[in-house]
Amino acid sequence: MEHKLLNGNQAAALAVKLARVQIVCAYPITPQTSLVENIAEMWSRGQFPGEYVSVESEYSALSYLIGAGYAGARTFTATSCQGLAYMHELLHWSAGARLPMVMVNVNRTMGAPWSLETDQLDSLSQRDTGWMQFYCADVQEIIDTVLFAFCLVEEAKIPCMVSYDGFILSHTYEAVKLPTQEQVDAFLPLPPGEPLVAPSRPETIQPVCDWKVMSRAVQSRHREMSALFPFIREMGKRFQQIFERPFSPLEAVDLHEAETVIVAAGAVSQTVKSVLPFLNQNGSRKGLLRLFLFRPLPQQEIAGMLSAAGIKKVVVIDRNLSSGTGGIFAQELRALLQKSSFGGRVYELNLAGGVDLTKEMLARGLAKIENGADAGEEEIIWGVDL
Repeated sequence: MEHKLLNGNQAAALAVKLARVQIVCAYPITPQTSLVENIAEMWSRGQFPGEYVSVESEYSALSYLIGAGYAGARTFTATSCQGLAYMHELLHWSAGARLPMVMVNVNRTMGAPWSLETDQLDSLSQRDTGWMQFYCADVQEIIDTVLFAFCLVEEAKIPCMVSYDGFILSHTYEAVKLPTQEQVDAFLPLPPGEPLVAPSRPETIQPVCDWKVMSRAVQSRHREMSALFPFIREMGKRFQQIFERPFSPLEAVDLHEAETVIVAAGAVSQTVKSVLPFLNQNGSRKGLLRLFLFRPLPQQEIAGMLSAAGIKKVVVIDRNLSSGTGGIFAQELRALLQKSSFGGRVYELNLAGGVDLTKEMLARGLAKIENGADAGEEEIIWGVDL
């Protein structure tokens, strides 16, 4: 296994090549641009065996891939912020059609005003479209998750979005273990190549239907996605056997002793993990629960971990904001913990708009919570004010 220094976008591009993707169609947008440029460069040199198709917009890119998916091709696209928002209508169509598509979204703040900082609202705004969602924490995880996603979508027939922080991961170099083509082929079978439609069997695709048919279709998608967690666990075990590193939809650090648990997703969780020893000086007991898989949300597993007897506070770090309510991850945690035996309180440290979390900021935010100086009834601590 080769060790290589890659940034997040390079890692994603190499994963697409290793996955033997047949059709890539994408429109460049910062900070995703170098990802599709890397694929286009490999294609121009004859190093990428699939087709790279340039189009005039993100809407066209996903439209093209929906057609390619119906034809049975293994497909890929990538985007960010406003580009993902532009695709919104087609995210519903591709999920409803049960097309096995993989997309990378490089998280960036939504306008207005205009910003290049990292914020997860772009992908979280699409949480109800029927796509699975992963949030990567480092560059190694980007390459692993893209490969994992292709195997998952072709089994589940549900599209998947792999998200990671713009610039923080997309343009930062880290040492990664690059899998061999033989390892990838052992994990991910060759593209099935079975078209969903063919001239030999004419049919109407996605016809207008009555409420009963539509309701059954929505119900089926919900139940099948909700039931995927055990299957994802089993796939993770197979991934570890082949690639010799773990792949788990949840990560827990020092939870067994914790009184306060910090919940985070994406690269910010690496910051939390690195400063836990600093936070736990003087007898403090804090742990980390990282949300890696967000859709489907492993509700029972999360509730079980956070309902342990010693846990009194949950502090959710949100790089997003649902205006008028609060951070989206905090909303989800409060909702699922209501159905559990958790007897503590859920607080929120909100970094919306691209606030960079530092060790000192996290310590000040936690101290504010510990000292009872909440941010009012909403229990939101704003990172920009710390």
